This record gives sequence, C-alpha cells and structure tokens, in this order.
Amino acid sequence: MTETLASLPAPDGKAATRTPTITPAAKAARRRARTKWSDRMLMAAIFLAFLGAWEGLVRLFDVSPLMFAPPSEVYSAFVRGATRGLYWEHLGVTVFQMVCGLMIGASLGFGFGVAVSEFGRLGRLIFPYLVAIQSLPKVAVAPLVILWLGFGIESKVVLVALITFFPVLVNTLSGLAIVDAQRMDLMRIFRASRWQQFRFVRLPSAAPAIFAGLNVAVILALTGAIVAEFVGAQRGLGVLLLQAQTNLDTAGMLVILVMLAVIGMCANTAVRVIERRATYWVVRREDTP
Repeated sequence: MTETLASLPAPDGKAATRTPTITPAAKAARRRARTKWSDRMLMAAIFLAFLGAWEGLVRLFDVSPLMFAPPSEVYSAFVRGATRGLYWEHLGVTVFQMVCGLMIGASLGFGFGVAVSEFGRLGRLIFPYLVAIQSLPKVAVAPLVILWLGFGIESKVVLVALITFFPVLVNTLSGLAIVDAQRMDLMRIFRASRWQQFRFVRLPSAAPAIFAGLNVAVILALTGAIVAEFVGAQRGLGVLLLQAQTNLDTAGMLVILVMLAVIGMCANTAVRVIERRATYWVVRREDTP
C-alpha cells in the first residue's frame, strides 16, 4: 500500500506510523500546478503594471484625450456604452460572423486538404486554383463580394471563410504528408482498408498540424470579420470603430480594440481546449515532468 498506513503496533508497544508516499507523477503534477498559478499571478501583475504606466505617462506628459486616452477614460467610455446597450448587439453580430465563417472555411480547408492528399491527380488539378484564389488580397475582393451578396451578414461570412480556408488547407496537407511507416506497415499486415488506414493512422498523426492551422485561422477569422465590416456593413464592432473614428472618440476606439483583443484571446483559448481534448494522446512539453 502506497497510501498512509494506519497505526501499527511497534516492537516497543508504541504505535508506528509511515509517512505518505508521493509518486514522481504526483510531484510533477503539483509542480506544474504551482508553476501555472505563479505564471497567472505574474501575468496579472504585468497587466496591472502596464495599466499603471499607461495612466501615469498620459497624465505626466499631459497627452490630449484626442490623441491617446488613459485607461480611466477608456473604462468610463465602456461603462457609458454598456449602460446604453451600445456594444452587445454589435458584439453578437461580429462574433456570429466570425464563428460561422470560421466553421465554413475550416471545414472546406480540411475537406479539400484530405481530397488533395488522398487523390493525387485531383490535387494536382485543383491545387493551383486554390493557391490563386488565396493569393487575391481579401480587401480587394471584399467590394465584389458585397456587391454580389449585399451589406448583410452573408457577405461577411463568405469573406471570413475565404480568409480562414487556406491556413487549414495547408496545415492539413502538411500533416497528412507525414506518415509513420511502421504503423502503416502494421495496418497493411492486418489488411486494413484505405479508410481504416486514414482513420487510425494518418488522421491522428495529422491532428496536431491541423489544429495548428486552426489556431491561426481563428485569429484571421476575427480580422476578416472586422475588415469586411470596414468595407460595408450595418452592424458590428467594425461599424462602431468607424463611427468612433469619425467622432474623434479615442476612448471609444480603444474600448472596441480591447473588446476585439478579448474576443481573440477567448477564441484562441477555446481552440486550444478543444485541441487538448481531441488530441489526448499527444505528449506536450508542459505535460512532461
């Protein structure tokens, strides 16, 4: 028994106790937990120091609020806008466009990546056209997409899908190109079908690379949604940002930028959590003792 033993009779008649045994894995887990906690505290301290330096420098050098607003004014602008319900509808529209476009673009990128990888001739035929489409600047394509689909959500979703398509495609191709020869030989010995080889060997091996592309795509999705709203939209955080710029509302602009940063961080964290759940067999550096 590696846990605590109850008191046992000792040769001298007194009770003897054994100190609980802590395994190396438990020690490593405790060490990782302490490291994560200390890192979070350090990040919070750096953030507070950054806010303090920002506020102090703006006050010290008497910077005009039209040029750069201090954090206190940014917070006041956020409270005023939130009280009036200014942000929430626009926030929901931007997040909806981002998520829908990401899902469509990532699904198409993964599907085309598998098709190009599995069917070599098809890949040679369509891959140059995919590269040509991706090479077009999305800012230049945006007016044409809005002309076709209008100023509604549909055009923004299409633009986000176009931006997020290629990172997932390229990473899917890179992941599927790396094959474990020994595992493939084992699958052939057991007469596994092509689908079984793809499902049990090639796709699990490619999963980390695919999620790496998804991590890039989720940030590009937010960028694409805002750029599309700049070109032409009725609702969204990009519209609010343009309105604040027109009104010379620097604090309001910074509020929108902070909200976009928070959205990006939350989206990236969500993808990383899904990645850890989906690729549970992958051993990462932070998981090692």
